[in-house]
Amino acid sequence: MRSLYDLSLRFKIPLWGSVLILVTAGSVGLALMFHAYDDLRQDVLISADSLGRTLSKTLFPVMLHDDVWHAYEIINAPFHSATPANPMQASALVLLNEQGRVYVSTQAYVYPVLADFGKLGPGYERLAKKLPGIRDHSSRNFELEGSNQIVVATPIAEGQERLGTLLIFYSKSVFVPRFLAIASRAGGITLLVLTILLPINWYWGRHLALPLMKLSSRMGEIGTHIPEPPDPAAYVHRDEVGELFVAFGKMVEALREGERMKDEMVRSQRLAAVGRLAVGIAHEVNNPLAGMLTAVDTLKQRPDIDPRVIKTVGLLERGLMQIRDTVQALLVDSRVVDRALAPNDIEDMRTLFQSHLLEKQLDLEWHSGLTQEIPLPATYVRQVVINLLLNAIQAAPGGGQIECRVEPEAEGLNIMVANTGALLTAEQMARLFEPFATAKEMGHGLGLWVTYQIVQQLRGSITAENGSDTVRFVVQLPLEHRP
Repeated sequence: MRSLYDLSLRFKIPLWGSVLILVTAGSVGLALMFHAYDDLRQDVLISADSLGRTLSKTLFPVMLHDDVWHAYEIINAPFHSATPANPMQASALVLLNEQGRVYVSTQAYVYPVLADFGKLGPGYERLAKKLPGIRDHSSRNFELEGSNQIVVATPIAEGQERLGTLLIFYSKSVFVPRFLAIASRAGGITLLVLTILLPINWYWGRHLALPLMKLSSRMGEIGTHIPEPPDPAAYVHRDEVGELFVAFGKMVEALREGERMKDEMVRSQRLAAVGRLAVGIAHEVNNPLAGMLTAVDTLKQRPDIDPRVIKTVGLLERGLMQIRDTVQALLVDSRVVDRALAPNDIEDMRTLFQSHLLEKQLDLEWHSGLTQEIPLPATYVRQVVINLLLNAIQAAPGGGQIECRVEPEAEGLNIMVANTGALLTAEQMARLFEPFATAKEMGHGLGLWVTYQIVQQLRGSITAENGSDTVRFVVQLPLEHRP
């Protein structure tokens, strides 16, 4: 029995509803049938009482003159127009005298004339003892013990003088056809009601249970992760179940807000750590870097310097300036006044990474559509390209492919860097641009974070996506940048 209570609601609600409908329909049907049987019995008794009163008035003078044959004709008259299926039809009439003997009957072979009625059997004996107790002129009905007959007794009397008793016998079996007809009609109506109510019960039971099951499933996910809010179309009504859905949705939003606040707190703590690290880096790097930049500038001023050396010195100067500006980029409040981005700033990247590409035997597909200066800070853009290319080279397997595209457009600059190799997991995607979040053994987790910070300062956007066998980073920088 306990297992029934442990069933799922989608079965338990319709099942218990069906049981309730069946019990109710059965109880109503049985009540109607018993009521119909009782009505039929009352109809018979009323008919018997009317017949007994009528015959009593007719039989009194006949018995007074001791006219047996006439008395027989009188009690036998109701059977002349009898119909077998009529439940109101008596099975036998017996007229007793005052001494309790059979005066006349319609079934002489069962109730012989002058036979002692009380000696016809045990049931008759008990009935005979009850007959003298009928003092008035009204009829009384009795169950004849040991048989399926009902007996209606009517005294034959006028005033205070009583000559005998008229017994009208009815067989209970005559009720059966009419009772079965009533029962069949009641059963048909009950089946019709069940045919209508049971499908409706199952529909509404499942309609109520399925949303609760979905809600229960979502609530079970809370221990492992924050579930998705419930679908508003899952339950559109505003009853208690609807209010439960609304409350669950609010709870999910509160949990998500708490998770967002937690992430922001962690992010803030990491940023604070990076800020403290950046201050130390700035002090340790900027002083020797300034000396190296001064030496490079002094070298450029020499009149006898070889032109090929000048080209190399220019590359070194831009690299040292890139290091200086990268350190400044780590500082949250730093503002760098920089020159516009030129085509050679992009081409330098190709030259810088040739050794790395050859070391891992990587194939580089390079395309730069930049043919003139554009109003974007060169240091920042160069740092973005350097970080993305370095990240791609480190992630690509030996013999893999790297693709870099820099495309100027009317509204900004598009940078795309892609590499073959392992795709990013969902967990890596979620923390891709956080500081110190890296999947590389030798990585420090700052490259993509610095890139993200630069893109944010330039009011651009950066996205990462998995292809069929490549990982692709796309950066979009608007030209309307204000440092």
